[in-house]
Amino acid sequence: MEKTKANAKHEFNPTIIVDAGGAAAGRVSSYAAKQALLGKTLAIVNCDNAIITGNRGTSVIEFREMRQRGGHSLKGPFYPKHPEKIMKRMVRGMLKYTRGRGEAALNRIRCFNNIPKQFEAAKKVTLIRESKGRSTTLSDLGREI
Repeated sequence: MEKTKANAKHEFNPTIIVDAGGAAAGRVSSYAAKQALLGKTLAIVNCDNAIITGNRGTSVIEFREMRQRGGHSLKGPFYPKHPEKIMKRMVRGMLKYTRGRGEAALNRIRCFNNIPKQFEAAKKVTLIRESKGRSTTLSDLGREI
């Protein structure tokens, strides 16, 4: 079959695959933002297992307050509950997404909760460092909010 422009538009072939499982979400976000600004396409996998360091209760309260600030109107700001969307929002916070270069960089990043079949055999970048203190995963945070 011949590929059309519409099908080519939806293809996603990342140059870097980042495994966020067990890694600090902020560290993964900053790495992804920097690489996207350099023109690379990224896939961030295992977002549900990424961790946020610090006291779990404090983290939940802070995220819950951010979500409530948006209120129930349609005007926003909107704060997601799903782990892959929380990760994408964290990356967005590290980019100037209202400018052309930052918007293009944000469009080069995709986040996934698990590892999709097409990326299972590929080499992945891991940013795991030992966490000495308390931490919570993004999936637990999403359930608590």
